[in-house]
Amino acid sequence: MWLWIVSSVASSLLGAASVSWFSKTKAGMWCETKWLDISWWANDKYGIDIFDKEEVSLHNKYPKLTARIIKLESRLTELEKK
Repeated sequence: MWLWIVSSVASSLLGAASVSWFSKTKAGMWCETKWLDISWWANDKYGIDIFDKEEVSLHNKYPKLTARIIKLESRLTELEKK
Protein backbone atom coordinates (compact mmCIF):
# COMPACT_ATOMS: atom_id res chain seq x y z
CA MET A 1 0.00 0.00 0.00
CA TRP A 2 2.74 2.47 0.95
CA LEU A 3 4.67 1.61 -2.17
CA TRP A 4 1.67 2.50 -4.29
CA ILE A 5 1.18 5.86 -2.53
CA VAL A 6 4.86 6.78 -2.72
CA SER A 7 5.14 5.79 -6.38
CA SER A 8 1.97 7.75 -7.21
CA VAL A 9 3.26 10.91 -5.55
CA ALA A 10 6.71 10.53 -7.09
CA SER A 11 5.32 10.00 -10.57
CA SER A 12 3.04 13.02 -10.29
CA LEU A 13 5.95 15.21 -9.17
CA LEU A 14 8.13 13.88 -11.98
CA GLY A 15 5.34 14.47 -14.49
CA ALA A 16 4.79 18.04 -13.30
CA ALA A 17 8.52 18.76 -13.51
CA SER A 18 8.68 17.28 -17.00
CA VAL A 19 5.74 19.35 -18.21
CA SER A 20 7.23 22.49 -16.70
CA TRP A 21 10.56 21.85 -18.40
CA PHE A 22 9.04 20.78 -21.73
CA SER A 23 6.81 23.84 -21.99
CA LYS A 24 9.92 26.07 -22.00
CA THR A 25 11.62 24.29 -24.91
CA LYS A 26 11.07 25.14 -28.59
CA ALA A 27 9.27 21.84 -29.14
CA GLY A 28 7.03 22.51 -26.16
CA MET A 29 6.13 25.97 -27.40
CA TRP A 30 5.40 24.53 -30.84
CA CYS A 31 3.16 21.83 -29.34
CA GLU A 32 1.32 24.41 -27.26
CA THR A 33 0.66 26.66 -30.26
CA LYS A 34 -0.53 23.66 -32.29
CA TRP A 35 -2.84 22.64 -29.43
CA LEU A 36 -4.28 26.16 -29.30
CA ASP A 37 -4.69 26.25 -33.09
CA ILE A 38 -6.52 22.91 -33.09
CA SER A 39 -8.76 23.91 -30.20
CA TRP A 40 -9.68 27.25 -31.83
CA TRP A 41 -10.34 25.43 -35.13
CA ALA A 42 -12.62 22.92 -33.38
CA ASN A 43 -14.40 25.78 -31.66
CA ASP A 44 -14.99 27.63 -34.93
CA LYS A 45 -15.91 24.63 -37.05
CA TYR A 46 -17.89 22.41 -34.69
CA GLY A 47 -18.76 24.68 -31.79
CA ILE A 48 -16.66 22.61 -29.39
CA ASP A 49 -15.61 24.95 -26.62
CA ILE A 50 -12.64 23.44 -24.81
CA PHE A 51 -11.58 26.44 -22.74
CA ASP A 52 -14.86 27.74 -21.27
CA LYS A 53 -16.11 24.60 -19.52
CA GLU A 54 -15.86 26.20 -16.08
CA GLU A 55 -17.65 29.33 -17.20
CA VAL A 56 -20.45 27.29 -18.77
CA SER A 57 -20.85 25.11 -15.68
CA LEU A 58 -20.89 28.21 -13.46
CA HIS A 59 -23.58 29.75 -15.66
CA ASN A 60 -25.66 26.56 -15.56
CA LYS A 61 -25.38 26.13 -11.79
CA TYR A 62 -25.79 29.79 -10.79
CA PRO A 63 -27.59 31.75 -13.52
CA LYS A 64 -28.61 34.65 -11.22
CA LEU A 65 -25.07 35.08 -9.94
CA THR A 66 -23.68 35.05 -13.46
CA ALA A 67 -26.24 37.64 -14.59
CA ARG A 68 -25.32 39.85 -11.63
CA ILE A 69 -21.59 39.56 -12.41
CA ILE A 70 -22.21 40.52 -16.04
CA LYS A 71 -24.32 43.49 -14.93
CA LEU A 72 -21.60 44.66 -12.52
CA GLU A 73 -18.91 44.30 -15.18
CA SER A 74 -20.92 46.39 -17.63
CA ARG A 75 -21.44 49.08 -14.98
CA LEU A 76 -17.73 49.05 -14.26
CA THR A 77 -16.81 49.53 -17.93
CA GLU A 78 -19.28 52.43 -18.14
CA LEU A 79 -17.69 54.07 -15.10
CA GLU A 80 -14.21 53.58 -16.52
CA LYS A 81 -15.21 55.37 -19.72
CA LYS A 82 -16.24 58.51 -17.77
